[in-house]
Amino acid sequence: MGSGETAPAMIKAHRMLLERVPEGAAVLLDTPYGFQENADDITARARQYFRASVGHDVTVAGWRSADTDGLTRERALTALRAALWVFAGPGSPTYALRAWRDTALPRVLRETVFRGGTLVFASAAALTLGSHTVPVYEIYKAGLRPYWEPGLDLVAALTGLPAVVIPHYDNTEGGHHDTRFCYLGERRLSALEAELPEDRFVLGVDEHTAVVLDVGAGTVSVLGNGGLTIRRRGESTCHAAGTDLRLADLATVPALDDPAGSLRNLGIATAESGGLAANRPMGPDLGSASESERSAVEQCRRQFSASLAGRDVDAAVSAALDLEQTITDRAAGPSWADEELDAHGVLRSMIVELGELARTGAADPVDAIRPFVDLLVILRDRVRAEKDFAAGDEIRDFLTSAGVELRDTATGPTWSLRADPCSD
Repeated sequence: MGSGETAPAMIKAHRMLLERVPEGAAVLLDTPYGFQENADDITARARQYFRASVGHDVTVAGWRSADTDGLTRERALTALRAALWVFAGPGSPTYALRAWRDTALPRVLRETVFRGGTLVFASAAALTLGSHTVPVYEIYKAGLRPYWEPGLDLVAALTGLPAVVIPHYDNTEGGHHDTRFCYLGERRLSALEAELPEDRFVLGVDEHTAVVLDVGAGTVSVLGNGGLTIRRRGESTCHAAGTDLRLADLATVPALDDPAGSLRNLGIATAESGGLAANRPMGPDLGSASESERSAVEQCRRQFSASLAGRDVDAAVSAALDLEQTITDRAAGPSWADEELDAHGVLRSMIVELGELARTGAADPVDAIRPFVDLLVILRDRVRAEKDFAAGDEIRDFLTSAGVELRDTATGPTWSLRADPCSD
């Protein structure tokens, strides 16, 4: 998304991308704006936007800085590994890159797409997706000489496209001076383009615009108020909102002498090469792990998650041990490619989740609180029988604030715990 990620113009795009995501599988990554004093307010407003305007609750993976302690970082990675939708947005791209570079995050994000999930990166976060990143604050605000910051290169990893992503592409805030191209303007973008490797091109996304790269279907859709621009060495091809095309078409940019050959060299699936498998990224072969090995890791992951959900601690520990044994058995042979199979990362997440279970307890909380809630329910019935309805309402409000949902039925009051009493 070029900008406006929590504006009305993007609601339709968000709903489309979230419609198949189950509750609890949508995660907001807060790193890009973690340096801001009002970071908590930004998080709260974003969550309110997705809940009230988009109709979907999102949880937060808290990773505020490069100095975030190891346990907090692993908790964030654990939340991301379980997610099927990951959102990151405004802030500083270079600040986010300092936190994310040389960590497991790029691999975890690739794995999200491998599992059929969706990444929604907007504004500052979108700048990090290409091979090169515009350090917008440093250039536009601090006046440093224009330069490229190395990016995460996730677009190339997932699609094979050697793209440099630039949001805010049609920005006009400068009025009488040129602030297009994420506040670079034509003069500075032209100078930076000359420093890019020959095969790179700019993928520009206008403000209040979403460009959906569907790596499973091999398609591109442009949504919102603006358009998508593919630019190479000053030559541009524009695609307006409402456009649908193939991912491979994006590589056919001006000044490419041999588009078809370039596509093959980039490893991009074309009609002639037989397309691509559903829900698998395009691009080069990312690893040597066999299907059976990937299946073994996924089976351990599923067994562990199901065991935790069922509060079966022994089964959860057994699944973690099975995964550790799978890793040990594999150690004697060729190593797994990190890009394809993050078995160690899955094991680390299991350890984090077991730690959370130890902190909160494996016993059903309903059993622990039942005597106290039942007593309050009896007291409420007693004061209501005495027509002290104000006291009865006070007890009910107290139970509600504690996460207990009380219902009056024909056969008497019943109660249950909300699934996430702290979600509000």
